[in-house]
Amino acid sequence: MAGDDAVPLLAVRDVTKSFGAVAAVAGVSFALHGGEAHALVGENGAGKSTIVKMLAGVHRPDSGAIEMDGAPLVLGSPADARAAGIAIIYQEPTLFPDLSVAENIFMGRQPLGRLRRIDKAAMKAEAEELFGRLGVHLDPDRPARGLSIADQQLVEIAKALSVDARVLVMDEPTAALSGVEVERLFAVARTLCAQGAAVLFISHRFDEVFSLCERITVMRDGRWVSTDPTADLTVDQVVRRMVGRDVSALFPKEEVEPGEVVLDVRGLTRHGVFSDVTFSVRRGEIVALAGLVGAGRSEVVRAIFGIDRLDEGEVHVDGERLPAGSPAAAMNAGLALVPEDRRQQGLVMELSIERNATLTRLGALARVGLLSGRAERRAAREWTKRLQVKYGLLADAVGTLSGGNQQKVVLAKWLATEPKVLIVDEPTRGIDVGTKAEVHRLMSRLAGQGMAVVMVSSELPEVLGMADRVLVMHEGRVTAELSRAEANEETVMFAATGQNGTAA
Repeated sequence: MAGDDAVPLLAVRDVTKSFGAVAAVAGVSFALHGGEAHALVGENGAGKSTIVKMLAGVHRPDSGAIEMDGAPLVLGSPADARAAGIAIIYQEPTLFPDLSVAENIFMGRQPLGRLRRIDKAAMKAEAEELFGRLGVHLDPDRPARGLSIADQQLVEIAKALSVDARVLVMDEPTAALSGVEVERLFAVARTLCAQGAAVLFISHRFDEVFSLCERITVMRDGRWVSTDPTADLTVDQVVRRMVGRDVSALFPKEEVEPGEVVLDVRGLTRHGVFSDVTFSVRRGEIVALAGLVGAGRSEVVRAIFGIDRLDEGEVHVDGERLPAGSPAAAMNAGLALVPEDRRQQGLVMELSIERNATLTRLGALARVGLLSGRAERRAAREWTKRLQVKYGLLADAVGTLSGGNQQKVVLAKWLATEPKVLIVDEPTRGIDVGTKAEVHRLMSRLAGQGMAVVMVSSELPEVLGMADRVLVMHEGRVTAELSRAEANEETVMFAATGQNGTAA
């Protein structure tokens, strides 16, 4: 790692950016050194995205400066950022799906041969050389359509290398990746650092931050809080700086005596996806479905709710069998499903906050077949207040909210139906630590009031901190059922990897 006295590769000096009366960033400074991975962390709304957009040339700072190699850098457009050697790798890359991997890498800069025709052989060879530098194997001739998110990100990184990018900004790059894909991405990042590049890594996952990064900059409410070597920090210290208070309990789990069985799942099978999944959930109980990405957990809860078809098996609520493949029947029986992808499946981003919060109750709010705007606003106001949603106006589009507040609106929409069983798929993915604690507290309170909760989560600390029982899945089958006392990182991961027997 470069010393603090060395001229940084890129420096952000006292930058400020306001949108109207709101100061998104106020007097923030930090430096990136070549050969170093540097984390930028903070709650949703802390100003991280505004910093990224300034580095990308989308926004210009109102005051302050961005410097490269000690010289002022004016970034008036994304093209200016690319020309300066700054590349942004977003959570969801945007490639041309019908072009090949190599064509995507060299779009607009294709090598030309005789008669100024595109030299496809040279383009393929250069793409192979780039992937070789990154230490990964990807066919330059294959179409981009169908590539995994992880492979799409590698194409974006190869594109950055092809224009000699010296600063790589990774904005929540691992949210949709499996553990193996994360490790491959980190290996690529370390390779880039070894070649002299600087990596700015933005993530809510502290295990990844502490694994990859040499230094951590913390932001809160648009302001710089601290920059320190990772080795000098603990997770608790970083959390405290991010939220400005002690998070006394990130997993505020209430002890509840479970009641009678409310959800009974028997022999659920969908050929090639999951097989013979059987479990029950009692009132007041939080049951977690754990496992690695691709284990079939989301598919199981979608089938329980009637979205995906079943080949075999039955679902019973309070002893009554649900008709298969009918979300309407599931809702009428008292089931609610908060999906994994809140933007695509949980919300209508163009609609208002109040309409999204009441979508599940439009019939109940109507009078003589006509929707009452006053009743809709009253219901939306009640639930957004209960869940402490931060917004400007209820009439604002839900897409204007932060990720954590969007998640609360999805929860509000379903809690307004007063369900018997709440199914939440990745309840805190992509939201900050303070909001995670609020969501956990809400789940615990609902269970304490007698609601049955089924939680799908890929975050092991969340599973261990919130669940009364843990069902572990591997390749579509339940491989272990663990009590709260039996569940730990070793026993869960042992079952999640499909190993037989009991962890030592």
